[in-house]
Amino acid sequence: MKFNAVFTVSSLVLALVAPVIGKPVNIGYYPSWKRAQMANVDFSKYTHINLSFGIPTAEGTFSYEGDWFLAQTVADIHSKGAKVLLSVGGWTGSNYFSNIVKSASTRSTMVTSMVNYVKTNNLDGIDIDWEYPGRLGNTCNIFDTANDTPNFLVFLQELRAAFDSTFGPRQKLITLAVRVEPFDVTGGPSKDIAAFAKVVDYANLMQYDINGGWNAETGPNAPFNFEQGKGAPLSFVTAIDSWTGAGWPAVQLTAGIGYYGRSTTAKVDMTKDPNNQYQPQESVVPLGDSEDAAWYDACAGTTSNSGTWMWKHLRDQGVLSSPSTAAAPWVRQWDPVSQTPWLFNPTTKQFISYDDPQSIKIKVDYAAAKGLGGTMVWSMNMDYNDELLSVVNSFGSQARMVATSSTVST
Repeated sequence: MKFNAVFTVSSLVLALVAPVIGKPVNIGYYPSWKRAQMANVDFSKYTHINLSFGIPTAEGTFSYEGDWFLAQTVADIHSKGAKVLLSVGGWTGSNYFSNIVKSASTRSTMVTSMVNYVKTNNLDGIDIDWEYPGRLGNTCNIFDTANDTPNFLVFLQELRAAFDSTFGPRQKLITLAVRVEPFDVTGGPSKDIAAFAKVVDYANLMQYDINGGWNAETGPNAPFNFEQGKGAPLSFVTAIDSWTGAGWPAVQLTAGIGYYGRSTTAKVDMTKDPNNQYQPQESVVPLGDSEDAAWYDACAGTTSNSGTWMWKHLRDQGVLSSPSTAAAPWVRQWDPVSQTPWLFNPTTKQFISYDDPQSIKIKVDYAAAKGLGGTMVWSMNMDYNDELLSVVNSFGSQARMVATSSTVST
């Protein structure tokens, strides 16, 4: 009787994590405008690579600025054993999604455009990064609080049907880049999104950009847990809970890891209260690393810095002398609630919230223990000597440990 109980429960655990044990996915984003920096990326260490971004038009077609090097890129990635998808949308490319999916005509045009693009360019599928169904993303995006989400489901069902009839059942992938809460309906997150998961292969959780220069106080870019009453009440953990609680299978979720941090300027010397990463900050975001620059947002009609610090530049521009050691005058602190490091420069009052190998290991281990299908990275060009990727790719070994320990303990 005891043997049977052990076998049954352990078999169930193994069944739940079987896709992870076999081959956890690691999805990396490839920004077309960073092509020159991709020379140092080993594509074989990713299972799927999403080329970003295809930009939709109001008519339901889309364009990709990397068309001129697409054939060679696809061949290079395929030769390393990874699948290639085109990601359509993005922060500045989501303007027209709402109108496209509400019309049968423009939905059909978009579906046909995607099918033809996949066929012509030997792609393995399409990733859709709509920021965001049912709520405002970029300033001039069109959105419909009541109808975006149901219309999006119809579109995805039609895209799945077209992919399956053209290429064979489930021969092409449909993936989504999604925010930390499920798609909105009439002002709040959907409570039941199980129907989406039936036609989509993976939802890639964007578990970063949770706090930043848009807040009144400094705070963690990508907290593992949020601190009650401080910063946004969202985190790596709440994202997984929200999506699985709304009916999305854990094995079809990927944990989003940012290979970058965000900087702001504090109004005070944060070293005087080193256990508190939530302190008043200026509204103007400082320039970030050597690749950051003032950019013009045509939608908002404003020019600003992103304040972004890629991991590789934290390492090679003299901010971090090792993955866990700050170089003077920078001071490194660790927040025990958000489970993330943060940096402060008392000379400039600049604050940087970011992820490092220590914080990423916590996230990867947790995601594996929760039965997620793998990881997603934004973006591949931002790493330094694979210091972060090596931790991300420990996901598979952690999943095996989960299965083994579950069998033994039962």
